[in-house]
Amino acid sequence: MKITITARHFEASQNLKDYTEKSLKKLEKYFDRIVSCDVVFEETASTTEPQKVEIHIKIPQKTLSATESSAKYEKAISLAVDNLKRQIKRYKEKKLAY
Repeated sequence: MKITITARHFEASQNLKDYTEKSLKKLEKYFDRIVSCDVVFEETASTTEPQKVEIHIKIPQKTLSATESSAKYEKAISLAVDNLKRQIKRYKEKKLAY
C-alpha cells in the first residue's frame, strides 16, 4: 500500500507521520488489496476541534473516504481509521453477496 501524507500550512512531525502509517497499516488486516492511501492534515477555525484529517483509500473499483476533526491529530486519525474499517467491512459484505 502506498501512503501519501500532506500537511496543509504546517510541517507534520515524524512522530505524526509514523503514527499515521502504523494506523493505516492496520487496515490491511481487513482488506489486503488496498492500492493507495492519501492523508491530508489541516487546521480549521473551530475552537473545540481545530485539527482535521481526511483519508482517501483507493481499492479496486472504489474509493473510500473519511473526514474527522478533533482536538489532536492522533484522535482524528483513530476516528477516521475506525470509520474506514466499517466501510471496508461493508464493502466486503456487499462483494460477497454478489
